[in-house]
Amino acid sequence: MVPEWLPWVGIAASFILIAIYGTRRLGPELAWVNRKIIHFSIVPAVLMFYYGLIPAWVFSMAAFAFGVFQVWPHVKRREFSWYQIEHNYGEVFFAFSASIIPLIFPPEYTTALLLAMAISDGVTGIIRHYYFRRHGFNVKLRKHWTGSLGYFLTALPIALWLLDGGIIGKVLWAAVLMLTEYQRWLDDNLAVPLVGSLLYFLY
Repeated sequence: MVPEWLPWVGIAASFILIAIYGTRRLGPELAWVNRKIIHFSIVPAVLMFYYGLIPAWVFSMAAFAFGVFQVWPHVKRREFSWYQIEHNYGEVFFAFSASIIPLIFPPEYTTALLLAMAISDGVTGIIRHYYFRRHGFNVKLRKHWTGSLGYFLTALPIALWLLDGGIIGKVLWAAVLMLTEYQRWLDDNLAVPLVGSLLYFLY
């Protein structure tokens, strides 16, 4: 008998795979944008998880599999050049983080944190890409407040929808994640899940 969740996993995975291979046509010069489009592609899977169509353990295993799938080209030094960047493992950290979070937190908080990682980070990266491309800077190495504003303005509605508590706590949640993404010491695909996890216990 086919598990009820299996078709939903197939649909969710197809969004991600279409994004990964569809962005190939945009080319390596848009690698940073392609990475963010792939970030967005996880949103259907997250929503399917939230509405109970995909169990937490299945989501976790699938995310882990995508992490392994993406780390292998780095190991072989044959990166998918249209979205993978040499010595930058952000997309791998993203997948492995997404595999751990659903096993630790309740669905509402897991969904909020994963949507912030997917949507807010994606919006941030695209804003910064086009801002710096217009100004002639290397978008791969720089951050700017315009992207952070985009992060906050997308993370806040996610918090308002999914988190319990008052408006001030939700604003602070979005603001702390925004600052965590902006810092330059640790890859944001690790920093945001780590700080977001700590916020759960403080929140």
